[in-house]
Parts: sequence; structure tokens; C-alpha cells
Amino acid sequence: MIYTVTFNPSLDYIVAVDDFQLGLTNRTSSELILPGGKGINVSTLLMNLGIESTALGFMAGFTGDEIVRELQEMGVKSDFIRIDEGISRINLKLKSIDGTEINGSGPAISSDKVEQLMVQLDALGEGDVLFLAGSIPSSMPDDMYRRIMARLEGKGVMIVVDATKDLLLNVLEYHPFLIKPNNHELGELFCLEFNTHEEVIPYAKELQKQGARNVLVSMGGKGAAPVAENGEVYTSDAVKGRLVNAVGAGDSMVAGFLTGWLEQHDYAHAFRMALAAGSASAFSELLATKDEIMEIYDQLQV
Repeated sequence: MIYTVTFNPSLDYIVAVDDFQLGLTNRTSSELILPGGKGINVSTLLMNLGIESTALGFMAGFTGDEIVRELQEMGVKSDFIRIDEGISRINLKLKSIDGTEINGSGPAISSDKVEQLMVQLDALGEGDVLFLAGSIPSSMPDDMYRRIMARLEGKGVMIVVDATKDLLLNVLEYHPFLIKPNNHELGELFCLEFNTHEEVIPYAKELQKQGARNVLVSMGGKGAAPVAENGEVYTSDAVKGRLVNAVGAGDSMVAGFLTGWLEQHDYAHAFRMALAAGSASAFSELLATKDEIMEIYDQLQV
């Protein structure tokens, strides 16, 4: 079973406003409300590809209830821990204004609720997959990923981490199955700037030396460059298409990679699925459907 963790899920209120003007009343030309958060995005895309998963994390108040309701309506299983005070956050995304966002803070998460999540994760074992991604709320220990991976060490759980800076570096000793920095995040780790596949690959291999099994570096319009634990290096330019919504494209890559690996245990297929899923979601208003992903998959050469 695949489990995704979203510590601070949200209701994303996605709006377009024609001719937005500060200081005046503006009216939306379109609006959409969706459950959000990196783990939720991965679970949603996996569901679109026919792979079952369970979304874990924390929820609170009427917004938390709506997150659970919408996921259930979409066919995504969840088992969130309820926080007694506060509400799950609402994130406002102004898609017509160069990606401007206003994100809520979410509820405070107490230590007993954190321990409740850890007990949930104790049930994971051989063959299970755990996806950890995103920032950690200020009310939680800042080494939360490291604590989770240390607790699960030796149990045969495949762990995927999509995080940045020290949050990522501090878990490499626990040998995550997959990490997915983008080229800018990789550059931050080494105080460099990367613009080509050739520049990225040596530093992806350095993260492998520090413990990561597979490293998938996404590069936006320049495609991606994964380095597999078997020593194979794959590169591919981005698929040509019109960018509609980049939100969730990176999460879609992770879901595509996991799907490909679980289907065939072949890294070339997994990478091809990752690139197809990420591209298809970027070209779509919502997270991509299986048909949209496979249409792009058939165009790719890896």
C-alpha cells in the first residue's frame, strides 16, 4: 500500500481575475475549490492512474471536513487525524496574476497528535511505500522527516522524500528510495546554479553517495534528469505543449515514477511515466488523467 503524508493540507481556492486592480473590488472570471497539499496531489494522481493509496496527515474544522469530503468524492482514501482547535488552511491562488498565492497557516499540531501519526506509521512494513513532502508546520518538530524515517528504519518501507535544503540532507543517511529536487533546489544544496542536464548529473550522483537510492531532478521546461540506483542515467527534454497550470506538476512526476516502478520494476519505464505525468498535469487545468498521461508517454523517447 502507498501512504502519502500531508502535515498541513489545504482547500485551494483557485481564481482568475481579469484586469486585477489593487485597492478596488475585483470580481472573479472563474473559480475552483480543490483539496491541496503535496501528499494529496500524489494520492490524487495515483488514483487517476488506477493505483490505490491512503492520504494521511492532520485536518481541523469545517475546512478539514470539506477536504475529506472532496477526497472521498474523488475516490481517494484518507485517514487524517483531527485537530480539535483551529481550521485547516485555505490557500488563495490567483492564477491570472503570475501565480500569486496567499497561503493560510493552518492549525497548531500538538505533540500528542504527532505521536498519534507516528503510531499510524508504525503499522507500515515490508512492501509499503511512504511519501513525505512539503514544509513542516512551525508547531511540529523541524526534524519530523528524520524522526519518521529513523522510526521506520529496517522495516522494509520504501520512502520517497520531496523536500529542500537541510530537511532533505538530514534524511539521506536513511536511504530514501527516491528524492525529487528540482534544479534550483539542487543548486541551493551546493551553492551553484544548474541549467543543463550535464551540470545536474554529477551532483545528483553526489546525493546518491550521501544515501539516496534514486534521484529525480526536475528541470521545468528543460525536462528532467534522473539517476537510478543501478547506475543508469536518463535524460529527456520537456515535451512541447502549452503551460496551463504548473501547480502539482512535480507531485505528478513522483506519482508517475512510483506507478511506473510498481508496474514493471524498470527505471526507464518509471522515468518515462514520471515525465509524462508531470508534463500532462502542467498542460491541464487539473491534475492529469490517465489518458492524458499515456498520450504523452507514447511521444517520449528515453
